[in-house]
Amino acid sequence: MQGLITKSTGSWYQVQMPDGQRIDCRIKGKFRIKGITTTNPLAVGDVVDFEMEPDQETGVITNLQQRKNYIIRKSINLSKQGQVIAANLDQAMLVVTLASPRTSLGFIDRFLVTAEAYDIPAKLVFNKLDLFSDEGLEILAEYKAVYEKIGYPCYEVSALEGTNINQVQDILKDKVTLFSGHSGVGKSSLINALLPDLDLRTHQVSDWSDKGMHTTTFAEMFELPQGGFIIDTPGIRELGVIDIEKQELSHFFPEMRSRMNECRFNNCRHINEPGCAILAALEEGEIELSRYESYLSIYNGNDTRA
Repeated sequence: MQGLITKSTGSWYQVQMPDGQRIDCRIKGKFRIKGITTTNPLAVGDVVDFEMEPDQETGVITNLQQRKNYIIRKSINLSKQGQVIAANLDQAMLVVTLASPRTSLGFIDRFLVTAEAYDIPAKLVFNKLDLFSDEGLEILAEYKAVYEKIGYPCYEVSALEGTNINQVQDILKDKVTLFSGHSGVGKSSLINALLPDLDLRTHQVSDWSDKGMHTTTFAEMFELPQGGFIIDTPGIRELGVIDIEKQELSHFFPEMRSRMNECRFNNCRHINEPGCAILAALEEGEIELSRYESYLSIYNGNDTRA
């Protein structure tokens, strides 16, 4: 039998069959050691083969079907291993806030680089519009200008007040969409606004740390009435980039990728080489300094700051 993993709790996986029936499944012992180097061999969005256990209502997963893509981050505890966040995605949406808690430009860029590396179209959703001061709206306009210029669609919403939720609804239809972001940015509130019947747990941002409290403890996929799925994931405090070679990194910055062939040297690192088209564009203001700083940070391995 074949099905789609819709929930992962670590040791058990919920597998949805084509008729909508959901079966709790575990992994066959040997499955873990078939050359899979991530901390989790399976993820929400994976298509798997499974068989029912004798005289049980549970199943055993026997095979993973080939993934069209996946998104991965460096495991916090085991830095040389990766953790697959979700698989077989049509798009990824990073939920961003400019206050309470603030999402840094570096974090946004690391997420976008990871999405680029695994060929997943990414979009930015700026939440908590209801909390913005005039100064905050100016900063929002600056952030949007940076990312829209290089091809990333941006949306302004208030999950709490329902502002512009319909814009997000429209781009989810018939797609498998990953929702990601720091804890406390309002992912669960946003998903509740999109799917009111779900009533996901939400939690106030911690006053003493200004960091969100984890309310989603495992990844889960929800079906949309208009077609498509949302994958909700636990909030990410840090996002480490993994499996990207230094010489490939600039390929995953669209504004660098479009200029790379103009550099004097084929192996240009875009750091201090003469005749570098990237540095020339930076000097001319055609590449944002914040984006270039993110490139250097990831290139030098300083890539897990929140």
